[in-house]
Amino acid sequence: MKNVIFDLDGTLADTSADLIAAANGCFVTMGEGAQLDPVKDAKTAFAGGRAMLRLGFDRLDQKWDESDVDREFPRLIGHYSDHIDTYTTLYPNVVAALETLKSRGYRLGICTNKPVGLAETLVTNLGIRPLFGALLGADSLPVRKPDPQHLLRTISDLGGSATRSALIGDTVTDRNAAKNADVPCVLVTFGPDGQGVRDLAPEALLDHYDDLPDLMDRMIG
Repeated sequence: MKNVIFDLDGTLADTSADLIAAANGCFVTMGEGAQLDPVKDAKTAFAGGRAMLRLGFDRLDQKWDESDVDREFPRLIGHYSDHIDTYTTLYPNVVAALETLKSRGYRLGICTNKPVGLAETLVTNLGIRPLFGALLGADSLPVRKPDPQHLLRTISDLGGSATRSALIGDTVTDRNAAKNADVPCVLVTFGPDGQGVRDLAPEALLDHYDDLPDLMDRMIG
């Protein structure tokens, strides 16, 4: 069975603006005002909630430490959960590509470092959850990407094997997860790192979702 596994944030959908808004909600609640810019700080958004909080604290004229990040992190998750898809959009032609892959006999899964509950909510709200046979998040297992077991378990849950699978992602975390699992990796060039992902030497690059079904046929079909 052929399997295509996807990262979520920065790969299937641009979630950066909602993530930034959640972090800014913490600083506004603290009386400090928004500290992050939804465009200039988009790359930090894909590094996770704690990375955004650290960047925001760095911009305040005061001392801070990890206890401040730990204090605000649940608040950030709360903000994000309440407004998870206000600005988030799927990348162009994602749905058409997924449907074409399924029509060609591929099984689809999501392997994300987003908490699984939030991931389930987001893909359901975006209308694409029925297209995926498996979804594992950051807290689905004791490990997460780039640990290979996170990816391999996602493939296993589809009933597949690594030898007929590929991972579609956007960051070095995805590249390393695929490498550690001995699975081919395709990195999108429209994510936060843009064409910079070339430096990670993936097995292939993806400039547009229109090209994905034929690319998968060549790689694992």
